[in-house]
Amino acid sequence: MSETTHNSAVASAPLSPDDGLAPAELAAKYGLSVSGARVSLVDYIKQMWGRRHFILAFSQAKLTAQYSQAKLGQLWQVATPLLNAAVYFFIFGLLLKSNRNMPHDMYIPFLVTGVFVFTFTQNSAMAGVRAISGNLGLVRALHFPRASLPISFSLQQLQQLLFSMIVLVIVLVGFGHYPSLAWLLILPVLALQFVFNTGLSLIMARLGAKTPDLAQLLPFILRTWMYASGVMYPLATTLERAGASGWISDAMLGNPAAVYMDLMRYALIDNYDQLPPHVWALALGWAVVFGAGGFVYFWKAEEQYGRG
Repeated sequence: MSETTHNSAVASAPLSPDDGLAPAELAAKYGLSVSGARVSLVDYIKQMWGRRHFILAFSQAKLTAQYSQAKLGQLWQVATPLLNAAVYFFIFGLLLKSNRNMPHDMYIPFLVTGVFVFTFTQNSAMAGVRAISGNLGLVRALHFPRASLPISFSLQQLQQLLFSMIVLVIVLVGFGHYPSLAWLLILPVLALQFVFNTGLSLIMARLGAKTPDLAQLLPFILRTWMYASGVMYPLATTLERAGASGWISDAMLGNPAAVYMDLMRYALIDNYDQLPPHVWALALGWAVVFGAGGFVYFWKAEEQYGRG
């Protein structure tokens, strides 16, 4: 066949009906969708509910494996915050006298409660910031709602706190603070703090997925937050003695870490009444804002996790 005949045959070939269609039009025509595309928020919640057994099992596996290489094993779940509390007591209670004349039988339960409660939030944030960036193999290999990971890590920290609460109860009873009806307040306080921590973990997960260096900066931010929340000293008394202006005092007393610590101390420690006004409304508000807002914020970037 001559070149002229060949070109004539090519030129006379029928055109495809798809010629000239944009990629988006072709996808719509044949019912195709983007792989890993974000579903609606309602469908996403349904998918999360369908993965509830995976979330629980994953959190338990992470909790078991966390100290598997240490000789003391799971005892480090309790030993770590207790050692932190001992160091803070030596520095702030004995050397700096930051207890503001609070007797030891009240200050030590005050300090241990604050350390345990703040550690719950601190560890949730630290686990969240690495939830996606530290599990890229899992994210890229399997299709599942990515929010399962930060939620699972928050659940892991809740289980760790509940294990540590046994030691906290021993400390409280040892210093004369016995169980009472007020201890029932632990349940709503922990529920609200867990929702807040989960929202914070989801926010940190999205930020950490985009900026892995945030994991290196976050410990400094959390340490500053700890000192500003009254973990080692009565915050309201300290602000009053320092002559802090009204809006500064309100902001520091109303920050979520201080709110949840105050409520837990109020529930567990006899004669502890240093609660800021509207404290339950603040606790509920922080939980709703961060819980719902963090979930939506994370969901909006669902398509981006594990790419690039």
